[in-house]
Amino acid sequence: MADIKLARNKPLPRSQRPELNRARQYKREQGEPDDISVSLMDMDGAIMYYFENVIKPMVFENGEQVKVPVMYASPERWYSINKNGFMRDSKRRIILPVIAFRRTGMEKDDTIAVDKIDPQDPKLFYTFERKYNDRNRYDNFSIQQGLMPQREYYNVAVPDYMVLNYDFIIFTSYIEQMNKLVERINWSAGSYWGEPGKMRFKTNIESFTDTTELADADRIVKTEFSVSLKGYLIPDSFNDIQGPHTTQKYLTPKRLLFGSDVDTPVASAMEQLGSTEPLENIGGSSLSTLGQTTDRTLISTLANSYSLIGGAGVDIINSGAPYDGSSVVSQTISIPQNVSTSSNVQFNAITASALVVNSTPNFTIKSTGIENLLVTGSLTSFGDMTISGDATIGGKIVAEEFHTEFVTSSVIFASGSTAFGDSYEDTHEFTGSLDISGSWALNGIVINRVSNNPDLVNQDQNALVTEYAAKTYIDGVVAAAAQFDGYNRKQFVKMSTSITPPNIASFTAVTASAPIGLTSTTENDFLFFVNGQYMEHDAISIQQDGATFKLIVDNSGIGYDLETDDEIVAWGKFNS
Repeated sequence: MADIKLARNKPLPRSQRPELNRARQYKREQGEPDDISVSLMDMDGAIMYYFENVIKPMVFENGEQVKVPVMYASPERWYSINKNGFMRDSKRRIILPVIAFRRTGMEKDDTIAVDKIDPQDPKLFYTFERKYNDRNRYDNFSIQQGLMPQREYYNVAVPDYMVLNYDFIIFTSYIEQMNKLVERINWSAGSYWGEPGKMRFKTNIESFTDTTELADADRIVKTEFSVSLKGYLIPDSFNDIQGPHTTQKYLTPKRLLFGSDVDTPVASAMEQLGSTEPLENIGGSSLSTLGQTTDRTLISTLANSYSLIGGAGVDIINSGAPYDGSSVVSQTISIPQNVSTSSNVQFNAITASALVVNSTPNFTIKSTGIENLLVTGSLTSFGDMTISGDATIGGKIVAEEFHTEFVTSSVIFASGSTAFGDSYEDTHEFTGSLDISGSWALNGIVINRVSNNPDLVNQDQNALVTEYAAKTYIDGVVAAAAQFDGYNRKQFVKMSTSITPPNIASFTAVTASAPIGLTSTTENDFLFFVNGQYMEHDAISIQQDGATFKLIVDNSGIGYDLETDDEIVAWGKFNS
């Protein structure tokens, strides 16, 4: 029998072999964390769990509490719901009540940016330390001299943050049942949905849409709403044997530290430092003096030198000269003039909130004014001068013009404007006649003449009227008002004397004419009743024919014809 040789592949040379990361090759043992994976099914299941175990949709029907089933709609079932507007069971009966939902789409959550660089080797992860394991049984390592324990770390990949959208449809038989379900669901919006001890996801509901439909003689109340779920995905397909795993374990090496103790004579150490100090001055013990004959000098230098540089108004002799301790640098700091209390100091300009000169009392110059100014000699001002207090003048005042706000004595002005008083409480009395050749103003209204015209037709806003003009005008207004009042009080009731079918009713009456200035009399000044029923104004009109008052009816507008035995009563503005 011939030997059977098994075919085998030729191994690759080392130069062609892929780079091997032995940190990823480890054996999973019992008790170690497993790889993490979050799938779309986990988020679908979180919604299903929350509805069935937290929201617990229930309705009352025929005095009994009925649990509302929650179904994830397949594409075929969702198509049937949208086409028919309801759901049927296997016996073709409408399912009521019921809640159906399906996932309609998802998108990246831009509010949480994640850049993995390479999905095969993620660069973003959380690192956690496992405090206790078989190799690291204790935490009091300070008593173990020179022993650095091994630490165990786990890197967990950052997931893809997603926003998933779900469409829900609720079917009930009554609006009251729907209201209870919507209230329970809306109260749960904005919370984290999911099973306790597992992953939970934040949800949000924007709005609810209500409709009512009829199917097979049944009324179906339907409410639609959308749920937005903030989830995250970590695919399980990356957790294979070769990796990369979503959970990586890293171990720090154990270390054993060795130390050494060295003994050296103190005398030789002091000689190396070049010190001439007795040891009793250093350590307080009576030892012999070391290094008395040495002339070595220790020099300490700075790694980075520093320097002084003069600024505004300050001079430095060696300005900018660096100093690092290797050589002596002398600096002299000065300013251009002496500023002691007994010195005369000169400045180009001084800016200050106040300047106080010692005197009795202190003379002070501020931005708001001058306090306690005593002047011996003459004072000349080329600008405006404001005095907030009283001013006492022992001599004469010579001025080209005076502007005063309050005067308590008689003043004669040759020219210019004159203002009397500063408030409404001031009283100005005149004895004699007042002759005004121009205009005068009262509370801002300019008056330029007095009118004696009783018609007041000019309506001049800058004129006053005399007593004669006012009385004559008012008498005319009173007479016209009496005429208007007489017209407005004319209200009489008349009954038709004859009816000409199909649309004319005649009255022995004359309408009252409206005075000048009022609208002429129309059918709106009358009320008409046919056999006790009010007749609409939009289907009637009136006509005065000598001493006969006629009512003309639009038969098509009022909907009927007049007959000879009808009783028509009119109430309105007749002369008598």
